[in-house]
Amino acid sequence: MTVRTLLVDDNKTFLAAVRNFLLMVPDVEIVGEAHDGWTAVELAKTLNPDLVLLDIVMPEMSGLEVAQALKDSSHPTRIVFLSMHDSASYRTAARELGAFAYVGKGDFVVDLIPIIDKLAELQ
Repeated sequence: MTVRTLLVDDNKTFLAAVRNFLLMVPDVEIVGEAHDGWTAVELAKTLNPDLVLLDIVMPEMSGLEVAQALKDSSHPTRIVFLSMHDSASYRTAARELGAFAYVGKGDFVVDLIPIIDKLAELQ
């Protein structure tokens, strides 16, 4: 089953790296990209992705605020945080918001495949 994915990160270079990596993964369809939290929430509402890969630290609206807004929306979506800020407090906040996983940006190539495989099985 294909996992419809929305990519969200204010670092366009990192976002391009994630996109290029995911284009090689058979069970992933990238349905949209956002570079800020406000756009992420709007795209998630209109595109109804199965998965949102979400940075935590972004200007204007943090990834945690985006996760809260998506948690309150009518369409359930899984959130995987991709962050270079790998702290216990961020991991706890992500867990409390119901995040499916938390992945360090440096580890995304290794860690995302098993997560996506698990999501595809749940579809």
